[in-house]
Amino acid sequence: MQNKFPWKTLLWVSVFGVAFAMVETAVVIYLRALYYPEGFAFPLRMISPGLIGVEIAREAATMLLLLSMAIIAGRKLKASFAWFIYAFAVWDIFYYIFLWVFLGWPQSLLTRDILFLIPFTWVGPVIAPVINSLMMIALAMIIIRYGKQLVMKTRHWIGLILGALIVIASYTEDYLQFMLQDFKLGELLGGSNTEEVIAAAGNYVPDQFSWWIFLIGAGIHAVVIAEMWLKSGRKYQHVLNE
Repeated sequence: MQNKFPWKTLLWVSVFGVAFAMVETAVVIYLRALYYPEGFAFPLRMISPGLIGVEIAREAATMLLLLSMAIIAGRKLKASFAWFIYAFAVWDIFYYIFLWVFLGWPQSLLTRDILFLIPFTWVGPVIAPVINSLMMIALAMIIIRYGKQLVMKTRHWIGLILGALIVIASYTEDYLQFMLQDFKLGELLGGSNTEEVIAAAGNYVPDQFSWWIFLIGAGIHAVVIAEMWLKSGRKYQHVLNE
């Protein structure tokens, strides 16, 4: 039996992702107008601990919004996971598109950006999260397309989680190397010495991006996605031929 593709859900989740990207872009434009009137650049400008707390809370709320939408859109766990990563990817890609439209930034896909602040600062070239987003879209479409014929085993989940942790390590490695010269990891995670940590972070300028770490994580994702696609496709075709 052929699975009916949920085109209507795809449309509205896409609309949600694009619209949410515009909201995110507007917030960043306001922040840059306040703290980087000459244009965003490293080192980071110092802001108060209270405002950093608000920014972290906003990022957490962003994840909850995407998760809530995904739970509504998907009837089962795998479908909700697929809609979550799809919406996340659309939001992330259009966030950079809108920044380029309104600010002419990033100047290139290799421009460094602050990607996330939880549990500590993630930094990387714009092209890296774009690659991650394209892979998330591919994975989401495989899950949604094949439905009951989807082949997604425990090893695939392990590969996706492991790859994600390795990618996160590539985003945080340079920042942590810089900060751990003066602070312990617990101080960065626990919120102690907040003003001192913020002052030190204000001196941080990205030195290098660990492409080899990133490519290992992205490579694991690529292998997992390819295997799921091939195995699910064969199973789907077998069902059609019965």
